[in-house]
Parts: sequence; C-alpha cells; structure tokens
Amino acid sequence: MNSNNTTKFPSKGEYLETILRSTQTVFSTEDAALLWGEASRDTINHRLDKYVSKGKLLRLHRGLYAKDDQYNPLELATRIYKPSYVSFETVLTTSGINFQFYSSIFVASYVNRELQVGKQHIIFVRMKGYVLRDITGIEHYDGFAIATPERAFLDRLYVSKNYHFDNLTVLNWDKVFEILPIYHNKRMTRAVNKYYKQHKVEESA
Repeated sequence: MNSNNTTKFPSKGEYLETILRSTQTVFSTEDAALLWGEASRDTINHRLDKYVSKGKLLRLHRGLYAKDDQYNPLELATRIYKPSYVSFETVLTTSGINFQFYSSIFVASYVNRELQVGKQHIIFVRMKGYVLRDITGIEHYDGFAIATPERAFLDRLYVSKNYHFDNLTVLNWDKVFEILPIYHNKRMTRAVNKYYKQHKVEESA
C-alpha cells in the first residue's frame, strides 16, 4: 500500500535552501538534522562548516547558526540553554514597568551565567525547575518564548527580595494573582500583597 504522507527530505544542492526557507532566524545543529533528515552529526557539522566558510551562514555560538546578521537576538538568547524564556528587565522595561533601559537580554534558565555573543550581552538567571517548566504567563512566538509583564514582575520578585519597580499601573493584577501560586513561595505572596495594596493606595490618591 502506497502512502502519500512520506516526508520528502532535501537532496544534494537543496540543503542550504531548506534552511533559508525556514521561518527561524537562528537554528541549531539539531534543527538542521530534522530539516535534512540526516542522522550523522559529522555530516551535519561538515555541511554547516562549509556554508559558514563560504559566507552562506553565520556561526553565532557553539552549535548555533544564523542565516545572516539580521537574526532575532531573542531567538539567540533562548536557544543557548533550554528550557529558557525572555523575562526580567527585558520585559519589565519594554512593558513600561521599569524606566531604565538595559541593552542586555535577560533570560530565565537553569543556570546563572553571563555571555557575550557577538555584540549581544545575555544574562541568564537561574530558576528552579518546577517554575521554569510552568508555562503560565509565558507567550510563545516563532523561535522564542517570552514572559508577560505579570510573569516578568513575579520572576523578578522570585529571585530578588528587595527590588524597586517604577510603574505598576501596567500590571493586570488578576493575572498576577493567577500566576503567583506556581512559585510556591510565601515570601513572594507577602511581597505581592504589599505591592498590590501600595498600588491601590496610589490609584485612589
């Protein structure tokens, strides 16, 4: 019995085009293996090295590549260590909760580390596994995941006991209290209630 659902993998001369057609701007050796249907890591690495040497692809980090220099830095930041997602000051600033600008990208991950990849500085902040794996308050886009303002606010409270937020009017407090239980943290609960009361006082002033 013939099947029409057989996956067609690229043949010689089509490997690079397959990557360039992908919607991702950053990809790994594992991504290339899936796109090419290739099991041999040596073959994959040799092929990628050839494209890099010819200027067809960019090598960004160990095992990570880009089609060109217009890649999305948020994709890069969340592909180095997995699972991970963009959060903390990156989201707090862009959403208007914090006013200070940070050129670094802040990422929730399972390690505490800072990396300079090309011109991009990335700060990885360690979270416990059960928090990191819970997707409540995380939005998924093509190539990366990012915290909502409410999740980023709570992530920062989770790792920082004393922290100043410039503008809490941006927050949806119903969402804050919906996400809060995933942390299993009494200190955080007290802190969130304190910030909420402070917000209500300022709102009514």
